[in-house]
Amino acid sequence: MSFFSGEDKNRSQYSRCSLTSAKYRGDRMWHFAVSVFLVELYGNSLLLTAVYGLVVAGSVLLLGAIIGDWVDKNSRLKVAQTSLVVQNASVILCGIILMIIFLFKTQLLTLYHGWLLTMCYILVITIANIANLASTATAITIQRDWIVVVAGEDRSKLADMNATIRRIDQLTNILAPMAVGQIMTFGSPMIGCGFISGWNLMSMCVEYLLLWKVYQKTPTLALKCSKVEESELKQLNIKKENDMKPAEGVQLIVEKDVTGFEPQQEKEVGCAARIAEPFITFRDGWVAYYNQPVFLAGMGLAFLYMTVLGFDCITTGYAYTQGLSGSVLSLLMGASAITGIMGTVAFTWLRRKCGLIRTGLISGVAQLSCLVLCAISVFMPGSPLDLTVSPFADISARLFENEPLPTIASPGGEPEVAFATGMPNLLNGSTTPAYADPEMSPEPVPLISVSLLFAGVIAARVGLWSFDLTVTQLLQENVAESERGIINGVQNSMNYLLDLLHFIMVILAPNPEAFGLLVLISVSFVAMGHIMYFRFAQKSLGKQIFACCTPDPKAVSDSSLPGNTSTV
Repeated sequence: MSFFSGEDKNRSQYSRCSLTSAKYRGDRMWHFAVSVFLVELYGNSLLLTAVYGLVVAGSVLLLGAIIGDWVDKNSRLKVAQTSLVVQNASVILCGIILMIIFLFKTQLLTLYHGWLLTMCYILVITIANIANLASTATAITIQRDWIVVVAGEDRSKLADMNATIRRIDQLTNILAPMAVGQIMTFGSPMIGCGFISGWNLMSMCVEYLLLWKVYQKTPTLALKCSKVEESELKQLNIKKENDMKPAEGVQLIVEKDVTGFEPQQEKEVGCAARIAEPFITFRDGWVAYYNQPVFLAGMGLAFLYMTVLGFDCITTGYAYTQGLSGSVLSLLMGASAITGIMGTVAFTWLRRKCGLIRTGLISGVAQLSCLVLCAISVFMPGSPLDLTVSPFADISARLFENEPLPTIASPGGEPEVAFATGMPNLLNGSTTPAYADPEMSPEPVPLISVSLLFAGVIAARVGLWSFDLTVTQLLQENVAESERGIINGVQNSMNYLLDLLHFIMVILAPNPEAFGLLVLISVSFVAMGHIMYFRFAQKSLGKQIFACCTPDPKAVSDSSLPGNTSTV
């Protein structure tokens, strides 16, 4: 049922995309800057950044289901406003504390034998982690729930909005770090902290206004399915029809009325039950995730996080050991962003022609085909692959020297380890390997291997982002409204879990001689992820998997998934 005119729909969609643009710019600025700030604070050591990355990944892994359950149990507007305010307020407070530390670092170092400064570091990491958890809640409620309601039953519109959001993400992933980097280069870290704090204060007001505008323009956001009624419905109708209407059993409740009846039904709960509640929520969330019809598709996406084939500090450090300059790498990152945007365009076109599930199959084949180049690069001239070199040799040597192994972890959930033999000094722009002898001039390394590697990584972004959008929309369409938060929270936890495994993998083999082995392992995990998706598609489409693509979207019914409970 349409509650507003076509013009209002366009305005609502415009406001929604504007909201996402403002959110991503602030997030990307902070994610890039916080790691650099922590490196600068700790005397160009990467220890604080590594600790922050582990804290962030561990927090989302443990609390993802609980955050999602909180999103499900509260009204949409309350969740969005609360998470938005907490996120931006945490970033602002963290920026202020960092400015104080930069200004009075010498004095803080002398007080209480440096313990006061250590407590400041702990406080910064804690508040920054709270900001990341709030950002996770915002992403779940906006990108997994609001967008589904705004799109209504128009799946083409939902696909277009998902693709638009991902394009914004790709652009801000480049523009935001460039802006912060220029400010810190020509100014100082303290000025950078002040700029980010001011930006988040301004963007918080804009985002809050846009949230309210979208909420007012979309009356259906004020309606939310009762979880109790849906649970009773599942017990009474195990084989319910996909096209069931809300009047046939799903009770729609105005959000402001939901909370009004809670105090009357509230019962005394023992202390032990209150303590056990988060653990029960954690367990129930993972069980519910496993029982979803799109479980294998979600697992397939999570397995794609177990890879070193991306533009992060791991791949950057390896590229420097192979003789690539910073300017070349910046061009490669730009090319990667372009192919990522091409992937969002390919997703919308393929979905219209072949249907959503087949789009995931085609995207997976395209990504794996491109990653074959990465696997071939391991055995080409210029590859430093040498399995006779122990991956623990450099770690042992540095432990005996009492020097920490350089590690770095990005706050966006991608903890990384820099190569001990070739990580550049990113703060002063030097591209000299950190532990190379300055009197030794390294021999030129053939570029065939590294060229094939980056050609495969860049080309694979088309299939990667198309596949990511496919799984995202499958989760949006086939998860019950009352479980969207907790299921997507568990999905985020799975992503972080595989990313942590990727972190551990690089710690165990940090030298360039072992990078080829990491590439082969990464390609294997990506292949396993797509095999899981193939199994999901086989169950969902059966013999239609191998049928020809049809231009008629009605002929390709992706809503025929078993257990589809999508309701708007």
